[in-house]
Amino acid sequence: MFQPVSLFIGLRYSRSSKGNAFISFISFFSIAGIAIGLMALFTVSSVMNGFENSLKTNMLGLIPHVEVSAGKHTATQMGTLKTDLEQSPYVDHVSLYRHGEAILQTNKDLHGVLLQGLYNDSGSLYKITDKIVQGDWKTVLNKNYNIAISRYLSRKLGVSVGDKLRVIMANASTYTPLGRVPSQRLFKVAAIYETGSEIDMALAFTSGASLQRVLKLDKNTAPNLSVSLHEPFELDEFIEASQRILQDHNYSDWRSTQGILFAAVAMEKRIMSMLLALIVLVAVFNIVSALTMMVSEKQGEVAILQTLGLTPSQVQKVFMVQGLYNGVIGTAIGAFLGVIFSLYINELLALVGLNLLAGIELPVKFDILSLVIIAFASIAMSFLATLYPARKAAKVKPAEVLRYE
Repeated sequence: MFQPVSLFIGLRYSRSSKGNAFISFISFFSIAGIAIGLMALFTVSSVMNGFENSLKTNMLGLIPHVEVSAGKHTATQMGTLKTDLEQSPYVDHVSLYRHGEAILQTNKDLHGVLLQGLYNDSGSLYKITDKIVQGDWKTVLNKNYNIAISRYLSRKLGVSVGDKLRVIMANASTYTPLGRVPSQRLFKVAAIYETGSEIDMALAFTSGASLQRVLKLDKNTAPNLSVSLHEPFELDEFIEASQRILQDHNYSDWRSTQGILFAAVAMEKRIMSMLLALIVLVAVFNIVSALTMMVSEKQGEVAILQTLGLTPSQVQKVFMVQGLYNGVIGTAIGAFLGVIFSLYINELLALVGLNLLAGIELPVKFDILSLVIIAFASIAMSFLATLYPARKAAKVKPAEVLRYE
């Protein structure tokens, strides 16, 4: 098959096993360095994406992405707003919603939570139904004074499904002969959920009607709206698109409570990627060193090729091909090993005895676009590393080199 002469000679130089052993050694380590760096980048990127996705599912799946306060608006007005919001392409589900700060008390202990009052379970309701490990979620919604708590709270408070606990509302009170006391009521534990995240320490669920009674709210008080988005990270786009609808309403979003955590995760992912990219950068510099020494060693051959008709531009392409060959091979090996290592990282950690806590595995999620960008960036850096040595080879003067040959 026909090949351009620069490509043919460059590939021959790349595959040649003869020549300076030290140059071959450096070339090998440039390929190995790129492969190891890229494997580490692929693995860390995939694990961090998996961790971020796990947090997004377990934490943001159980809280409103946007909460629209009813304020002085009527139930009819909030119903109209609910219908309008459901037309947005960013919105997965809109439901009626209440919440209040509460203290859960048993004979064993007490604990403060955010008690969410929900009205229906359509749209998988923040995906809480997927997290139920004991009990019946429908009982929580359909019967008064039933509550769903996390497994963590169940153990801390010493209760299980069927037991009762006291719910004390900090923001509501009643008058008694002894004075003003916080509103409180016995609730029956009807379901237990588990997400495996810190959200388990802070959330409990009951029906909206039960919470309304404990909060001592008038029957005509309109509930708030909980907006669940298809993609929580598209919050800015949703708010911008819904400005006209929401202009007369007060609203808050998930960033006010969980934004710092996700910003920290994103920053950690960037810093880890930046540090690991330095491994690839060091390996790329090895390509510069190897090619520079190769040019010095091959000056006689370059001069002969030029006397046979090879132009300086073609000579430059020969060494660009050789350097790019190392970059492409290293990138291909690193990408392959990175994907394999990411897929079997939990098994490999178990094999070498680096087990995490019992039953916990590292989450992995591949972002194809990010991985492709990383691979192409590696090849691009390898290409840039070839420019200086290749240009130096193109400046070789045959007359001076061959004068004493």
